[in-house]
Amino acid sequence: MKTTALLLGGVATALIGTALIFTPGWNLHRVHTVQTGFRGLSVGEMSTVKTDALRKAANALPDAIDPAEAGGKKATEVYKNVQVLTDLSAAQLDRVMLGFAAWVGGENGCNTCHNPDNLADDTPYQKRVARTMIKMTRHINKDWQPHVLQTGVTCYTCHRGQPVPNGVWFNEAPMTKGAATNNRGMGHPAAAANGYTAMQTVPFSGILDGKDPVRFQQTKALVEGPGPSIQTTEKSYSLMMAISYGLGVNCTYCHSSRAFYSWSEGNPLRVNAWQGINLVRDLNANFMAPLQAEWPKERLGPTGDGPKLYCMTCHQGAPKPLLGAQLAKDWTELGGVAAK
Repeated sequence: MKTTALLLGGVATALIGTALIFTPGWNLHRVHTVQTGFRGLSVGEMSTVKTDALRKAANALPDAIDPAEAGGKKATEVYKNVQVLTDLSAAQLDRVMLGFAAWVGGENGCNTCHNPDNLADDTPYQKRVARTMIKMTRHINKDWQPHVLQTGVTCYTCHRGQPVPNGVWFNEAPMTKGAATNNRGMGHPAAAANGYTAMQTVPFSGILDGKDPVRFQQTKALVEGPGPSIQTTEKSYSLMMAISYGLGVNCTYCHSSRAFYSWSEGNPLRVNAWQGINLVRDLNANFMAPLQAEWPKERLGPTGDGPKLYCMTCHQGAPKPLLGAQLAKDWTELGGVAAK
């Protein structure tokens, strides 16, 4: 009996081992590591064949649209109520509108922003918002090249074919006093943005729509004077997790794990990330906040504020938006820099 049991156990082990080796569903994906820091410090980004395939699929490029001539009649001569793209030719404007319909329009195409019976009509709030979005896109491409370089952005970078991008945020409603779940300003472990931690679910308020400092780690053992509160510290940690999640990278993509505060020991990409934080602050303050009066009630957050941007809005889980595809050079109409 004992021999039979051992024999059956051996056969079962052999079968399971064979399944683990040869059956695709059982295979563990090989982990790939790309070194991003100084050698010997194990500072690198890890991925598998599966995660790489998912990331590639999520960052598929839109169909190309043939370029248009800059000559000929101006858009303002052919169309009524052109307020932003006044420097374009009519042909260029047509091309840009085709792009908007594909990048932002979703199922409704042009009708997402326009009254189909009167294209010049300013009644749809989406059209008024779109004007600000066009100005913002040109501003990013022209004035924020230290961050976006010549890769730049188009509307597709954030919208990915939908009227509302996936990565927007709103201020959280504060906990009411005496509530059973009152947690003194801390969040609940239910937000992917900050790694499902119990720290603040929306750590951006005051930082990415204001000027609150992000630096919080002390560099001395004995600190003179009061330091940041626990809530401020946790808010900054939560923000870092949100950035990590938004870019699909580890903390060591920017920081040295030996000394997170040290700029000289960290990856130079940390400088680019700091520029990104300041870019988001600029966009939220000068483009998103002024749109507050334009949003209908259903587009507002729980405290009545309009949508705002953060790293996820553009990156959507990739270190470089759309995996670094240089769309902007083909869209000089939107402030893109043509390749030299």
